[in-house]
Amino acid sequence: MSLRATARALPTLVRVALSEAVAYRTEMFVWMLATTMPLVMLALWTAVAQGAPIGRYDEPKFIAYFLATFVVRQVTGSWAFYDMVFEVRDGTLAMRLLRPVHPLVGYAIGSIASIPMRALVSLPVAIVGLLVVGRDGVTHDPAIWALWVPSLLGAWLIALFVNLAVGCLSFWVESSMKLMDLWLVFFFVLSGYLVPVDLFPPALRAVIDWLPFRFQIGLSVELMTGAHGFSEGLALLARQWMWVGIGLAATIVLWGRGVRRFEAYGG
Repeated sequence: MSLRATARALPTLVRVALSEAVAYRTEMFVWMLATTMPLVMLALWTAVAQGAPIGRYDEPKFIAYFLATFVVRQVTGSWAFYDMVFEVRDGTLAMRLLRPVHPLVGYAIGSIASIPMRALVSLPVAIVGLLVVGRDGVTHDPAIWALWVPSLLGAWLIALFVNLAVGCLSFWVESSMKLMDLWLVFFFVLSGYLVPVDLFPPALRAVIDWLPFRFQIGLSVELMTGAHGFSEGLALLARQWMWVGIGLAATIVLWGRGVRRFEAYGG
């Protein structure tokens, strides 16, 4: 599959993926409703913080944090795993392998196509949130915003590669769905999605700082809400992109071996 063939086919793939996202907008809306837990946690933590601040968080900061979490989750989520698993199981992956575009690129484009519809939900929430908490709810440092953009891309890439790598395990095991569920449990607890990472005990925080979960959500939210200076944010961004590289390498290795197994068994 040459780069030239991929480049020629990309516009068509994007149009098809966008059309599918619009056609299945009801299903997409259900997915978006399934990611509203930060809004639930917002209500919970602001109620707890009414008596006194918790760590660095008073009520307005909790509001800013969890609204930012909702926005970041909407624009960095990926569910490519489910498409891959079903296609491996029913054999339709064979049709994808015949296309001029690498299947992993196709899965990535499918994930990208859903972002505009999710942004239609998340951007109004961000605007309303900014009006509620005021301008102090987000950082005003242009240098931090310059780090935030690649952190958002890194968060999406980690989510994508996790989906693809775990999806590749379906070439060998039927229980890969359970493995994704297990990953999501750790993601919910350790990423900053339900609890800000800086509220964990120092010993646990030291471990979380080196795990990939925090870099799927927490880093982008922390930068957005002004939790880090430039030097600290840059160091964390480098650590995030280390995980992007690990995820890419794992995906390539698992895909290559998995496809050979798929083709050997006449998939």
